[in-house]
Amino acid sequence: MLRDNKKHNQTTDTLIGQGSVIDGKLDCESNLRIEGKFKGEIHCKGQVIIGETGEANSNIHGTDIVVAGIVIGDITTNGRLTITSSGEVKGNVSVAKLIIAEGGLLIGTSTMEKAASPLPIKEKVSKSAQPEAG
Repeated sequence: MLRDNKKHNQTTDTLIGQGSVIDGKLDCESNLRIEGKFKGEIHCKGQVIIGETGEANSNIHGTDIVVAGIVIGDITTNGRLTITSSGEVKGNVSVAKLIIAEGGLLIGTSTMEKAASPLPIKEKVSKSAQPEAG
């Protein structure tokens, strides 16, 4: 069997593991999972997950965001923010969709705006034959 040696543009998810402490600015093209501690700005084109052991003292911009740990900072997404039963967000959130499970905590303000929807498709209107007056 021959192998296909074409290069694929695949991205690798980023993991900040439990016990890790990072300070700085993070720009991600793929998904991000934080189980350790992060302090700084996060800009992610993929999903951001703050795991149960994760702590982020950060402003977070991402596609979809799940908080099961602690976030101290503002969250902005055109997608969905999910705060699980173990999750805590201490900051303002600006989202398209917001889900807070029973036991989840949001201390701050929330602003919800509809995600940009595609333009409506125009339907063809057919003219039916009209009887002539006569």
